[in-house]
Amino acid sequence: MSSPNPNWKPGQKVDAPFTSMVEIDPKSSSTLDLYKLLIGSIVPRPIAFVSTINSKGQGNLAPYSFFNGVSSNPPTLMFSAGIDRNGNKKDSLVNVEETGEFVVNSANQWFVEALVQCSAEYPYGVDELEQVGLTPLPSKLVSPFRVAEAAVHFECKVYDTMQVGDGGPGSAVIVVGEVVTVHVADICYDNGRVDFDKLQPVARLGGSGYGLVGERFDIPRPVLK
Repeated sequence: MSSPNPNWKPGQKVDAPFTSMVEIDPKSSSTLDLYKLLIGSIVPRPIAFVSTINSKGQGNLAPYSFFNGVSSNPPTLMFSAGIDRNGNKKDSLVNVEETGEFVVNSANQWFVEALVQCSAEYPYGVDELEQVGLTPLPSKLVSPFRVAEAAVHFECKVYDTMQVGDGGPGSAVIVVGEVVTVHVADICYDNGRVDFDKLQPVARLGGSGYGLVGERFDIPRPVLK
């Protein structure tokens, strides 16, 4: 389909559907209010379905929507593991700091209910993958298992981490992983590209909302002369 405003030309005025704004001061807002503002405004967000393992061989599987790619040389991606309301680190982060390895599995439409179930607060050491009935698949270069039902797997080794905030509730640790192996379902892979329609990715919205991509359009990147 065409873009929303196909007749627009550079320099032409754009008419926004609003005339005023609400100003919010982060310093006078609660951590919870700021969290709601972020997750409701930064949408849609891709979901990293992160599998990790600790030194005792106990696995963990959890979704993270503060997630994105970082660079292609070296190939890296990141996810942000927030500190919970009690000041505790997420189980995934504990394992990553212990082993230096993790796998980012794609979030696909056909198992989204199982993915959301993994966001429950299971006790540390309980493997969510086993609890929800997903299938473990051995990785090639890292210890954590992959999720067999996911269409894409990024095996990662920690490139770097960075703490943001004071380490208390609402702060986070950004984990940057170097991708050492990629696995893509054959039905989604075509001549070096991932077939979006067959990937069927799920996105995170605000509150309890999740979304699927509906209408799409292409706008070529402009080349200035």
